Amino acid sequence: MNTVIVGAQWGDEGKGKIIDILAQTADYVVRYQGGSNAGHTVVTNGHEFIFHLIPSGILHKGKICCIGNGVTIDPAALLEEIERLAKAKIGVARRLKISCLAHVIMPYHKVLDELREAKRTHKIGTTRRGIGPCYSDKINRCGIRMIDLLNAKVLRNKLKDNLLEKNEIFKKVYQYPGFVFEALYRDYLQYGRKLSSYICNTALVINRAVEAKKKILFEGAQGTFLDIDFGTYPYVTSSSAISGGSCIGTGVAPVKIDKVVGVAKAYTTRVGEGPFPTEFGAAFGKLIREKGAEFGATTGRPRRCGWIDLLMLKEAILLNGISELALTKLDVLDGLKTINLAVAYRYKGTLLKEFPQDSEALWKAKPVYKQMQGWSKTISDTKDYAQLPPRARDYVSYLEDALKTEISIISVGSSREKTIYR
Repeated sequence: MNTVIVGAQWGDEGKGKIIDILAQTADYVVRYQGGSNAGHTVVTNGHEFIFHLIPSGILHKGKICCIGNGVTIDPAALLEEIERLAKAKIGVARRLKISCLAHVIMPYHKVLDELREAKRTHKIGTTRRGIGPCYSDKINRCGIRMIDLLNAKVLRNKLKDNLLEKNEIFKKVYQYPGFVFEALYRDYLQYGRKLSSYICNTALVINRAVEAKKKILFEGAQGTFLDIDFGTYPYVTSSSAISGGSCIGTGVAPVKIDKVVGVAKAYTTRVGEGPFPTEFGAAFGKLIREKGAEFGATTGRPRRCGWIDLLMLKEAILLNGISELALTKLDVLDGLKTINLAVAYRYKGTLLKEFPQDSEALWKAKPVYKQMQGWSKTISDTKDYAQLPPRARDYVSYLEDALKTEISIISVGSSREKTIYR
């Protein structure tokens, strides 16, 4: 069974925990897009691990973890993750595979990311990790790939060409001094030497695993509405975050994907700028943010919080082919007298029952809510679905009926143990 895990909202849905759980029965875990702007948090045995590039399945002994060609890799950040795992006595030798075709984030990508954001009138909310500029170079056919770090001549030629153009842009457009070739060349050759044992043809590795009937888990970063095509553009990431990106970002054909599992919070959050129709007011948003520890795993930025949005989730189910959902952070809703669910929007006198593509509509639409009764009992220690308060079960049942999708996993806390399986 080859399964894709995808976020059904604006990312930060708790995919790290769900991937960690499902990885227990997988043979391979494969990351297919994004970069070190992503952050998957896993809590196990009282220890918290935050992954930015390495699939969180690495915590399970014997699992092969691949970073696919669709990922942009900051070598320094990747080596830091490897070192942190080593300190925790988790070895990655022979278990971590890095695509030779994955593109490399260079220091000039990070600086360009920051300078562009500073100049914008309407901020996107980039993490300033260089992800967008790196993907731009990929599309402009001047990118440097992991395989190039192993070939001194190729790296020299590509880097010289890049700096010839980019240093002119830095100096003339941004009044920034630019970069020195020799320092970058030396540093990235060194990164190549340190990572050489991991770099390989991951498409071949993964497809051979498919042929051998191994179980493969494809791990996306961010979420559906940060997808470069289908997200709330331009407040999106720079890659294909939907399930289809798993094929582009790994070299595995669509016919070899068996199932797509979506991950959604029991409410909604987003980091950075962009429209958010169901966003809470400041005071209630602060309450839920603190209760749910809603701060970015990568940047520490406070997440904006709002009610669950069924228009979003229906669109995510459609775009990804989601057959079942994992619902996370249901426990954060404990103690609320009433809970709202957005079932439609009102915009210019029209009732919208489908997620709008017009950005102005998203900015100005007013959600139409169904109100449900909350529950007073604390559910974080609940192990069985039947033991949940009736109103919590009503909430889950309503979501299943409205979305026409089974909710197979319910998370009621950050650790592996605080999970209800149905």
